[in-house]
Amino acid sequence: MAEREERHHNARYREIAATLRRHSLGFLAGLLGLGRFVPRRRSTEVAGAADPGFAATSPEHLRLALEELGPTFIKLGQLLSTRSDLLPPAFVDELAKLQDAAPPVPTADIRAVIRRELGAEPEALFAEFDDRPLASASIGQAHTATLDDGTAVVVKVRRPGAVAQVLEDLEILQNLAARATRRWGPARDIDVSGVVDEFAETLRAELDYLQEGRNAERFAENFAAEDDVVIPRVFWEHTTSRVLTLERMGGMNVGDAEALDAAGVDRKRVARRGAEIVLKMTFEDRFFHADLHPGNLFIHADGTIALIDFGMVGAIGEDLRGHLSALFVALVRSDPEMLAGALTGVSVGSAPADREALREDLRVFLAKYRLRSLRETPFARMIADLFAILRANRLHLPREMALLFKALLLIEGLALRLDPEFRLGESLEPYAQRLARERVSASALARRMARAGIDLGELALEAPGVLRRLIDAADGSGMQVHLRAAELEPLVARTERIGNRLVAGMISAALITGVGSIVTSERRFRRWEGTLLGTGLGVLGTLGGYLVVTAARRRRPR
Repeated sequence: MAEREERHHNARYREIAATLRRHSLGFLAGLLGLGRFVPRRRSTEVAGAADPGFAATSPEHLRLALEELGPTFIKLGQLLSTRSDLLPPAFVDELAKLQDAAPPVPTADIRAVIRRELGAEPEALFAEFDDRPLASASIGQAHTATLDDGTAVVVKVRRPGAVAQVLEDLEILQNLAARATRRWGPARDIDVSGVVDEFAETLRAELDYLQEGRNAERFAENFAAEDDVVIPRVFWEHTTSRVLTLERMGGMNVGDAEALDAAGVDRKRVARRGAEIVLKMTFEDRFFHADLHPGNLFIHADGTIALIDFGMVGAIGEDLRGHLSALFVALVRSDPEMLAGALTGVSVGSAPADREALREDLRVFLAKYRLRSLRETPFARMIADLFAILRANRLHLPREMALLFKALLLIEGLALRLDPEFRLGESLEPYAQRLARERVSASALARRMARAGIDLGELALEAPGVLRRLIDAADGSGMQVHLRAAELEPLVARTERIGNRLVAGMISAALITGVGSIVTSERRFRRWEGTLLGTGLGVLGTLGGYLVVTAARRRRPR
């Protein structure tokens, strides 16, 4: 069984390598550890090219390759299109063009899924059921239907075989991410494995229609008091993990200005209201729709806004809320040091290579926007500049914060379609001020002190055990301190210039003597043993430091 699965994986690896090579992305195959699967003969054909003279850019090649590789890779590309902190704008813009479309599933297969999941033919379950698909995507297909009481609904049916293909591809992607992390420094810096794991979690959730139904009900509860926001009702008696039945939403597209004007819709009010909806989700409910593109939002003639498709959502936990407040406070104060700390604190992966370079980048960034209030600031441009700084300093955001910025940018784009003079900062400013006030409020300080107290308490409980292990190590087999000679190169150069190599050795001695002092503090009743141990370690440290420095000097090129 395992051998057959490996052969199947190898066939998929070969397909991925060939696709990357065909799209002039063979170097990626090498970084992903697929070099042995790259075909020897170079193909100059590019799938998707309209004519033989088509010359694609690197971002276009990547988009075309992902489209060829199927649903999982298309979804991955769509996720990456939201990660301006990871990819340059040209790639983000190109990947945003990826459409989750697929050929329709045969009617017989759709009916078989409904029969198996709901226990009857569509005609027995619905007063009307349209075999023609309303939409066909990589994971599911939607059909219109009518319940016996006349309610218009949409029935989403998961494509047969979709789960098996997605799960296999996710396993392959996680393997490739692990290989890239071992082979390529930048993959470690941006935590590629973590990004793929987050993507896998998101996509697995999308495969479960029960979860999407629960998300819809949570949004409905959060907006129960809002008369101008409509969330579709879930019909649980016609819903399983593979079939989801929702109230059908209608309305005008947000980009259809002519239809909106003809219906007498106040576009400025709707633009402002759309922003308020997303900001309420984010900062009050702490649970937001992360995929509000034009196809997932409809406007009624009375200005009511209807939302659909709740597969991709984000949640704001207490820690993330704290990071957001720190970011807003730093922006309001124009404090590069505080902003650097906030960004480093929230970022996933390695720390910035050069903290001073990060601070300098942020000084320039803050100087650019210092004279503007948040309501006057072009939000999309400011976030683009901030993401460029993150990329340059090898920092990237956790999934939830990346989804949050994506949601804010999406709603700003939709609002600008309705009102070209719209400014997201005007709606965002009250929430930013509230977060800033909360950060220094008595209750927030009390919570932080309580968390610090818990951390200190845990540290106090762990400290005796740690000290005991140090003492046991010192009393038993001894303690080893490992220093790389290459790390002492700058110190060697300085000490040679003043002709005193023992300075470097004494630095090592001081470190080890300090450990000896910690050991002695635990055994007060054995002071003479601790003193002897500390002194002995100090002498050994001096000698060891001298030998390390001498070895480093010998390794230097002449």
